[in-house]
Formats: sequence, C-alpha cells, structure tokens
Amino acid sequence: MSLDLKREVLRHMVATVAYRGGLAVVDAPASFAEFRTHETTRTPGEILAHIGDLLEGSLHLVKGEMVFLTSAPLPWKEEVARFFAAVNAFDAYLASGGPMACAVERLVQGPVGDALTHVGQIVMLRRMAGIPIRSGEYFTAEIVPGAVTEDHFS
Repeated sequence: MSLDLKREVLRHMVATVAYRGGLAVVDAPASFAEFRTHETTRTPGEILAHIGDLLEGSLHLVKGEMVFLTSAPLPWKEEVARFFAAVNAFDAYLASGGPMACAVERLVQGPVGDALTHVGQIVMLRRMAGIPIRSGEYFTAEIVPGAVTEDHFS
C-alpha cells in the first residue's frame, strides 16, 4: 500500500475520532467534566485532556519529535475546543503532504487508536452519568477528512 493511500486511511481514521468524539462531548454539560465513578478513575475532563494530548502528540510524531504531554484539563468547553483544534491541526498536516517521520501503522496502533478507545470511555461515562449522547449512524455517516468540526454537531 502506498504512503498516500495509508495517509488517506489515517486521515479518515482521525476524522472518525473527531466524529465519534464530537458525538460524545459537544452537548455534554460542563458539570460532566468532573463526573467520577470511583476515586481511582479518570474524570471525563481528564480523559478528554488526554485525548487532546494524544492528538497533539501525534502531530509532533509525524514531524519527528517524541513528546509526552500531560495537560491538566481545561474547563469543559475549552477542552472540547482543544480537542477539535488538535484534530484539525493533525489532519491539516496530513493533508499538506508534509513528510511523515513515523509509520502510519505506529500512529494507528498507538495514539490514534488510543484516542478512539478513550472516546468510547467518555460515551460509557455519559451513559453512567445519565446524560445520553445523540445517536450517530457510524457506518453510514458522512465522515470526511478535514470536514469534521465542532460546528458539525450544533
């Protein structure tokens, strides 16, 4: 498989993280950020901050930099905006055709796959908190790289 095709599949996966993540976070109340099921679990705000770190870290990786980000959670709406900004910055680099300093497969099995897993955790926590998410048709959704923004969920 050519690097261009791999890059396009990665862009679609990143757009999928944005779509599913958007469904999970956009209309959640600010109080949801602090919901905790147990003293040893992360809050949704902490998980979303970690997802932002993963996406920002992915951009560093493709540029050849290994960074370990551990951001403190921002207020919920700001953290949601950070999530979408990180998705868009990462996708913009992928779309630019800039050099890839790491293998696409490593990004999929590492930070991008991890981000998708954590989106699922936020969905589960919303259900546990009694705050259902708007349903999404994952298979038939119009998920287009570069076209999933917070406005898409308004």
